[in-house]
Amino acid sequence: MGQKINPLGFRLGTTQGHHSVWFAQPKNYSEGLQEDQKIRNCIKNYVQKNVKISSGLEGIARIEIQKRIDVIQVIIYMGFQKLLIEGKSKRIEELQMNIQKELNCVNQKLNISITRIANPYGHPNILAEFIAGQLKNRVSFRKAMKKAIELTEQTDTKGIQVQIAGRLDGKEIARAEWIREGRVPLQTIRAKIDYCSYTVKTLYGLLGIKIWIFVNEE
Repeated sequence: MGQKINPLGFRLGTTQGHHSVWFAQPKNYSEGLQEDQKIRNCIKNYVQKNVKISSGLEGIARIEIQKRIDVIQVIIYMGFQKLLIEGKSKRIEELQMNIQKELNCVNQKLNISITRIANPYGHPNILAEFIAGQLKNRVSFRKAMKKAIELTEQTDTKGIQVQIAGRLDGKEIARAEWIREGRVPLQTIRAKIDYCSYTVKTLYGLLGIKIWIFVNEE
């Protein structure tokens, strides 16, 4: 039962909040949703092309969007200080221009801020990027999962579960393999669990990576 619903949506209003905060009339809701997706894609594409660090990680933990009548506030949570220091103001200006061109927003002001997070390997999105980079380099999926768990154990998390599905090691038949360390109570709503689903393109096809991280219990 614990894997039939997105763990983040399952806990909305208790331990999780929305990553996009705005209000729209029902007839305009789809436009607002597409606008959010364009903003996120534009940020990820820009970071991937311009500020990816040597290890291959983009370092984006999450992107929060807050919309008002005349202002769009975008907060980018990143995990590596190098991405924040080198040419920060110039890159933010370039990113703002790219997003404004994509959205064609004339009557709204766009503000972008970058926040550094502690313990980047305690966030599933960054961890999934690390595993994806290992799989692209043809590292064994078991070694990649074990290394990811070792990195997570250095943070304050209480448990982690990693699952990789697809043609693992180039086998003809696709399968899913998973590994767990510590507690991951998927049915407990008061348990704060970070989750992400990530797709990586490898030589043998697409692999799906899912990560559950048990942070704490309220």
